Amino acid sequence: MQSLLAFLKGLGASRLMAMVAVTAALIGFFAFVIVRVTTPQMTTLFTDLSVEDSAGIIKDLERQAIPYEIRNDGAVIMVPKDKVTRLRMKLAEAGLPKGGGVGYEIFDKSDALGTTSFVQNINRLRALEGELARTIKAIDRIQDARVHLVLPDRPLFSREAPEPSASIVLRVRGGLEPQQIRAIRHLVASAVNGLKPQRVSIVDETGQLLADGSATDTDGVTGDERRAAFEKRMRHQVEAIVSSVVGAGRTKVELSADFDYNKVTQTSDKFDPEGRVLRSSQTREESSVTADNNGQVTVNNELPGNQPSDNAAATPRDQTKKSEETNNYEISRTTKTEVTEAGRVNRISVAVLVDGTYTKNEKGEMVYKERTKEQLDRIATLVRSAIGFDQKRGDQVEVVNLKFAEAPVVVPPAEPTGLLGMVQFTKDDVMYVIELAVMMLLGLCVMFMVIRPLVRRILASEPVPASAEPAGVPVLPDASSQATGQNLVPNGSATAQLIDVAQVQGQVHAQSVHRVGELAERNPTETASIIRQWLAEPAA
Repeated sequence: MQSLLAFLKGLGASRLMAMVAVTAALIGFFAFVIVRVTTPQMTTLFTDLSVEDSAGIIKDLERQAIPYEIRNDGAVIMVPKDKVTRLRMKLAEAGLPKGGGVGYEIFDKSDALGTTSFVQNINRLRALEGELARTIKAIDRIQDARVHLVLPDRPLFSREAPEPSASIVLRVRGGLEPQQIRAIRHLVASAVNGLKPQRVSIVDETGQLLADGSATDTDGVTGDERRAAFEKRMRHQVEAIVSSVVGAGRTKVELSADFDYNKVTQTSDKFDPEGRVLRSSQTREESSVTADNNGQVTVNNELPGNQPSDNAAATPRDQTKKSEETNNYEISRTTKTEVTEAGRVNRISVAVLVDGTYTKNEKGEMVYKERTKEQLDRIATLVRSAIGFDQKRGDQVEVVNLKFAEAPVVVPPAEPTGLLGMVQFTKDDVMYVIELAVMMLLGLCVMFMVIRPLVRRILASEPVPASAEPAGVPVLPDASSQATGQNLVPNGSATAQLIDVAQVQGQVHAQSVHRVGELAERNPTETASIIRQWLAEPAA
């Protein structure tokens, strides 16, 4: 301890403070490096969280004593990478995240005994709205959704019940396509009893009306989607068949179709006079006999059962007979009803642009060559067959050969092979390794370029001023002289006169003696040679 205290006193206050400062900086630096290296790699647990879901997840993480980080005002929660999967499963078991809305779980903790029917109806409406919002958010490009349902009750003594309606507010990433909007409307309408898709209105976060709740699905919208689908399908067919001839990426196809969206119903009746068919037949016969009584009207003649007298038998009679036949015929009739649905193709126009051929010349350079007219005609024939060309309806097909502009050459990224391919490092792993390497390199730089020079400067003794050194003290060679292989060679009597023990004891300072001792320790061979020279010289 005395030697330690003497050593500390010999250093002085300034050197001691410098050593303390360097030690504190060194401890702080390496503590930062150790903490940074040992800190687990954080990754995203959930994103786009609501305030309620974020609070519930943080409470559960604190209960499990799991470190976490909060970013983007609580919308993003980061946890250690090795615990992400297990945490997601445990949070899903606890019903987190709930998605920012209330679903059918509202009935799990409610007291049904003291709940009125009004409260039950309100809870049912809230649950239905929350479940629909969660389902809509599962669709791609939709970040958040809120659903409001209006389910009116049927008034008393009313024959007609009011129709339900719905309004939806969406927060989307980018834009929604028309078919996605129609899908959302039909999804909500199918989940609510009595709700029609036309009664669902949709608005985005900017206030833009995506679907009007009072409008109906017009045939124009459906027709445009049908025409776009038809054009896309035909264009892919034409491009596929042409690319197989000229090569992939060396053809461009544009197709336009003219559709007729008018629905036509036509009814026609056809009569055939030659095709008669007997429908009904009726025959009627009449006969009558009239006696000649000379115009006499007697009681005897009018009595029933009167037997004519002999005179009456001899009287001549008039006999009449009539026959009538009626035949009804039906002429054959053909009734034909034709219904032509909307969406008939009136005309198709196709424009095909193909690149030429490239050959190498004698110098090895690529030379462009146009395609022949025969080749273009064959390609046009293939296109006509692919689209079902009909000249009567005015279809057009144009095939043009032009040189394509040179596109920039894109070199595909090489897949990792060898050890990297087997390990399959992810981007996060690579960044973590790079961070560790940078921290180690920085630590080494601080150690060798900052700490080591400071420590050497503090521990090194102060240099002896030139005036303090005696004129008769020889200068011993240092390590540099040893490295060069130069040996000390005594310089005769002049060297002996310079090295005088009596003068050294009287004039040399203790610090100079200490430095001479250090030089002797560093250069033992040269020191022994000097001592031998001293012994060999005669006493003065």
